[in-house]
Amino acid sequence: MNTFVDQVKAYHQRTKHQPQRYAAGPDTLDWDAQPNPFRDWIGAPVLRLPLVADQLDTTWGQLVEPGACLPKAVNVEAIACLLELSFALTAWKQFGPDRWALRANPSSGNLHPTEVYVLVQGVQGLRDGLYHYAPREHALVLRAACADSPDADRRAAPQLWIGLSAIQWREAWKYGERAFRYCQLDAGHALGALRYAAAAVGWQARTADGLGHADLAHLMGLDRDADFGLAEREEPEMLVRVGPGILGALSEPKPSYEAWFGQASRLDAHPMYRWPVIDEVASATRRAALPHQPSGATQAPAFALAPAQGRVPAPACRADEPAATIIRGRRSAQHFDRRATMPLDVFVRIMRALMPDAVTPWDAWAEPVRVHPIVFAHRIEGLAPGAYVLPRTPGGEAMLRAQLKAISDWQALEGLQDGLPDGLLQGLPLWRLAEHPGLAGTLRTLSCHQAIGSDACFAVSLVAAFAEPIAQDPSNYRSMLQEAGLIGQVLYLQAEAEWFRGTGIGCYFDDAVHDLLGIDTPAMQVLYHFTVGVPMADQRITTEPPYSHLQAHLQTPLQASLAATEGTSP
Repeated sequence: MNTFVDQVKAYHQRTKHQPQRYAAGPDTLDWDAQPNPFRDWIGAPVLRLPLVADQLDTTWGQLVEPGACLPKAVNVEAIACLLELSFALTAWKQFGPDRWALRANPSSGNLHPTEVYVLVQGVQGLRDGLYHYAPREHALVLRAACADSPDADRRAAPQLWIGLSAIQWREAWKYGERAFRYCQLDAGHALGALRYAAAAVGWQARTADGLGHADLAHLMGLDRDADFGLAEREEPEMLVRVGPGILGALSEPKPSYEAWFGQASRLDAHPMYRWPVIDEVASATRRAALPHQPSGATQAPAFALAPAQGRVPAPACRADEPAATIIRGRRSAQHFDRRATMPLDVFVRIMRALMPDAVTPWDAWAEPVRVHPIVFAHRIEGLAPGAYVLPRTPGGEAMLRAQLKAISDWQALEGLQDGLPDGLLQGLPLWRLAEHPGLAGTLRTLSCHQAIGSDACFAVSLVAAFAEPIAQDPSNYRSMLQEAGLIGQVLYLQAEAEWFRGTGIGCYFDDAVHDLLGIDTPAMQVLYHFTVGVPMADQRITTEPPYSHLQAHLQTPLQASLAATEGTSP
């Protein structure tokens, strides 16, 4: 390979699942030897955070209404609520001897490669510096303290950034070479979880543009070899500015770290496999630092939805319920009721939520819109079973019309508005590609023969412009996968808000999906599958509250005080 572009294209091709063979992965799995899903920073001071989300009165419907939530002050309690609703544990599950935790941010295989860092400045009760978020303890672990500046103005507005990284071995342990894809999808899920949580406390969130790989690694302390030793390294993914009224004045953090704390825990002392191609594609897709661009400058024109600002004119079924209830109640469905149907208005509201506009969560996304849903409607009341397309930008529609060669006749959805609330369908660029009563069985086959591909009310293939963006900048491979994950997070939460449930599907036969749609060039590729339906619960699995373990185990390895940082040398 002569170029990073070639490496990215080769990686994507070699990690495609095919009906005759799956992408390279481990031959066997020992679940008793699974990598630790929680990273500790041994010896670092810790601040336990309060669990306060139950006190939040924000409703789900308010999350997408600009100005509906009065912004909380940026303090320890609000940061605790932000983290509780984005990355904290939401339940413990147990089946026989096996016990595992669920989190607010979903993850492929519940393996959770995403690690979270918190960079604060001027927040009362917190020393300026870099923290690692420990979801098992719901705690901030001090990684680095900033030097006190004699000119610092403590009256300045507090500043808060959230950094996301990936421990790629957590995914590779189960999924082998395809794991890099899943780490990027999970980063997109995490960004969506963070944006919804920020909206719940009346804040905004926006990915920082212009920062390169080296900048991110330095800001999160991931370039400190001595702090990792033999522990698995972390790949920096993104930095997100969070707070009230930030979109008009995005700035880059410039911390001056003076003291470092903690040693990274090793997650898997005896890995059985090595997947060097993951490191190769990670290196090939690292972004160089770019000149800062004004907020929104990279966005392609979006469709104008009615009413103004693209807001959904009809509320979700659970719009008046607490947002915290829906966010923490999100689950990945394991089985769907194949007899269930979805009302048409629910389906259309979910589709509208996928359109990029100026409301939650799309105002957090600073990259161009490249990913578009192909929707396979199985059982939607009033909608003929078949394939539909939802281009999210006019440019995306032009590309889809050119690349979906199996379908030349896009059909407008005439006559549906009569059975829907006023304005719900207006301006939504949803087109019927083809009717197909037997499509559910086809989708099961394409989704690696999984029943969740056929038993849901609808399934989605997320496709993206591929060859041209990769040629422009190989790092776009990360961003398009992250965008697909962000769309997946919207589907997860919108389904919950409508009394349905979703599940992401990373296993599908890439080129077989292309053949179904008539995609015969690398100009467009499928990146993710997702299904939504009525879940069927497994009554054998028991559920416990997320932090019940803290009551029984008050003394943990993370027993320290931030007061210990005073006077500590690096």
